[in-house]
Amino acid sequence: MSGTYDLIVVGGGIGGSALAATMAKAGKAVLVLEKSTVFEDHVRGEWIAPWGVAEVKRLGLYDLLVSAGGHHLARHVTYDETRAPEEAEATALPLDIFIEGVPGPLCIGHPKHCQTLFDEAGRAGATTLRGVDVNRVTSGTTPEVEYRHDGETHVATARLIAGADGRASVTRAAADIKLNQDKPHHMFGGLLVDGAEGWKADVQAIGTEGDFAFLVFPQGGGRVRIYGSYSLNERRRFAGEDGPRAFLDAFRMTCAPDNRYLADATPAGPLLSYFNNDSWTDQPFAKGVVLVGDAAGWNDPISGLGLSITYRDVRIVCDLLKGSEDWTSALLAPYAEERAERMRRLRFAAKIQSTLDAEFGEAARERRRRYFERSAADPELGVHFFAIMAGPETLPPEMFTEERRMTVLGEHKMGEAS
Repeated sequence: MSGTYDLIVVGGGIGGSALAATMAKAGKAVLVLEKSTVFEDHVRGEWIAPWGVAEVKRLGLYDLLVSAGGHHLARHVTYDETRAPEEAEATALPLDIFIEGVPGPLCIGHPKHCQTLFDEAGRAGATTLRGVDVNRVTSGTTPEVEYRHDGETHVATARLIAGADGRASVTRAAADIKLNQDKPHHMFGGLLVDGAEGWKADVQAIGTEGDFAFLVFPQGGGRVRIYGSYSLNERRRFAGEDGPRAFLDAFRMTCAPDNRYLADATPAGPLLSYFNNDSWTDQPFAKGVVLVGDAAGWNDPISGLGLSITYRDVRIVCDLLKGSEDWTSALLAPYAEERAERMRRLRFAAKIQSTLDAEFGEAARERRRRYFERSAADPELGVHFFAIMAGPETLPPEMFTEERRMTVLGEHKMGEAS
């Protein structure tokens, strides 16, 4: 459909469809271009932190997600080989303490999440197309997208193009927006399982034993998304047709007896593994283009904040666009400023979490043992988890310094006694 729009959204996944729905409800002419014909399980985008749930509410999408099967979690347990499971469970953290009015993180399956928002964008009045191949994105004073759909080539223009097309964003490349990345930290695999009714449906967990760390996020009805972290040197550890079975067996841990319910469950989707790292853009916009979600840079997935980051991106961009008819780059400057500091703080929190939970060997084990011991006496050592749950802006700047990182991890400056 050639034509002129207020906004063209490249990518109709969660971020793109949320943006399209919100702007269409504001009376703007919106075109959504989605490559896939069916949303599939890509092992991402299923857990929303409490601060992300607050963003969903501000966008007016909360009731929609709950009606589509959104499932709240109530408690968090940290298991570890250095502590008894009874101790871990006795110190479970309630998840309704972070954001007033938010009972805890919200989980919803990725394909259902995408489809629900894509349909909502269409109901709101956006033109939504699937099976689209984007041939060209042109930034500048007259933003333009050339795409192919149903065997025909079309050219559409808009006041603004929103790139919500993921890590390998075509829009970002076309606008010549630089993506910064740090080095990979570790491998990260994920699998959806059914038949895990023995796992408490309102409990999320993280834990480390031996050379494997895990995360667990129930979705209700015995369905659970499980993740595992392991060394970069073992990147093919769970490859091949026996990979899912080996992955499930890795969850059998002395420190987390209930993991047996996960190990005995049935795979309900693909096992996908990828390396974890952080990335960011110094400026997530150019003339005629703005980026949201992974297209603008991502946080280490060990923190699980991809959706929360995306929903805040969408909310801020929508607020700016709805608040002015002058859609110039200058209008988007506050978004770039807020996102830069947000992502810097989240990189800090993820680095601490990765060091504590996804490093292995005797030195890492001893680091965790001492951390549990020290944090029991000084709970403030765990504020990086508060940043992940309540949002990085809720903590003062001094909590995001190198000195603070060393304090949390029990490291010492050169010349200091241990």
